[in-house]
Amino acid sequence: MSTYGVLPSVDEVLRQPGVAELLERHPRPVVVAAVRECLAEYRARITGGLPGPASRESLRGAVVAAVRERVAAMVRSNLRPVINATGVVLHTNLGRAVLGAAAAEAVVRMGGYCNLELNLETGKRGSRYAAVEELLKTLTGAEAALVVNNNAAAVLLALSTLARGREVIVSRGQLIEIGGSFRMPDVMAGSGARLVEVGTTNKTYPEDYRRAVGERTALLLWVHTSNYRIVGFTREVRVEELVALGREYGLPVMCDLGSGSLVDLRPWGLPHEPTVQEVVAAGADVVTFSGDKLLGGPQAGIIVGRAEYVGRMKGNPLTRAVRIDKLTLAALEATLREYRDHREEVHTRLPVLRMLTVPASELARRAGAFAARLGEILRGRAEVHTQPGFSRVGGGALPTAELPTTLVAVAPLNVTVEELQVRLRKGDPPVVARVREGWLLLDLRTVPEDREPLLEQALGRALA
Repeated sequence: MSTYGVLPSVDEVLRQPGVAELLERHPRPVVVAAVRECLAEYRARITGGLPGPASRESLRGAVVAAVRERVAAMVRSNLRPVINATGVVLHTNLGRAVLGAAAAEAVVRMGGYCNLELNLETGKRGSRYAAVEELLKTLTGAEAALVVNNNAAAVLLALSTLARGREVIVSRGQLIEIGGSFRMPDVMAGSGARLVEVGTTNKTYPEDYRRAVGERTALLLWVHTSNYRIVGFTREVRVEELVALGREYGLPVMCDLGSGSLVDLRPWGLPHEPTVQEVVAAGADVVTFSGDKLLGGPQAGIIVGRAEYVGRMKGNPLTRAVRIDKLTLAALEATLREYRDHREEVHTRLPVLRMLTVPASELARRAGAFAARLGEILRGRAEVHTQPGFSRVGGGALPTAELPTTLVAVAPLNVTVEELQVRLRKGDPPVVARVREGWLLLDLRTVPEDREPLLEQALGRALA
């Protein structure tokens, strides 16, 4: 095939049975656009001198198949549910925290009209933050609370309100990069505050802050290095020490916790992560943290602290630019109620905490049963076995934590493991997994048990 005349017309393709039935299920403009795009691709192949099908009939069949595939891609949502088999609990690329059932239901309920900024008692305009402020105060012990769209915005708003045009003192060892190339010094510069670095990368003392305090100082800042650890010859100023210094000089102390845990995870073998309650009790005037990391809720930046400072932030015009919407508020309120109403069993009710605290023996049991079923499904197409491994917390939280797990390892026999990984990622539903030393590694820590059949089917299709 070497001339454009062999190409079927748009109308001819639309009349083909395999395409005509698409017109019954999908908007005509979508199907027509898919036909035109596919014909344009074949026209480009001819122009480039590439070989085509052996006959006009086979070309038509190839175009029909391409159109069907193109339409399927066009009508599929761009944002899709994914099976996360990587074992990274807070996977930033996959949406970080999995919402609990109560939060997901709350989002659906609030899809219509709601009393976002209406006080139902008085009939007058109310505050959108009222839905969560009392809950946050109860859970953290703080005097006031405010919620914005993410923690970077929370830090930006706090610094802009309390230190614009003035100096903020922070340890060099806490000048972190928070992901996506956003760095604490950049956020601080965007707020209009001037950064004053003290100490060294591995050691900072209270006296370093004291020597830097001057008439232009507005704030003492403590940043939790939630996404990395410096070990060995180190010294970090504790929050209590910084609070004492702040009281001595009449300066507010702000703590950016980043991951923002409300539960001490040490009973489950995880490293200590300062909880919001601990930092508030230590006397910090302002505390910022994320809603979609260890808290296990939606993406949000949460600010708690003294009413004087939080009140000033509420009056900052920037607050309107970074405010959260009704769906985020609904999900956050439902998540916070889980902490308040089910404190003793909250680790079993919120997916993030459940995945972090699941016993290694339970993961071994599930992996063994899954590998046995998968081995039968993929008989003759792949080798399947289990092996010990580690999961990760992810999301810039608990960077040194290694969570013991049992991995299901798959070695395809007829394709490369890299090709299998691509097929799974492009499948429906998409599956994301790790590859190492010729094996596809599946970690069921991050796969809900009721999704295991879908994962089995996806692997079966990928190796069909």
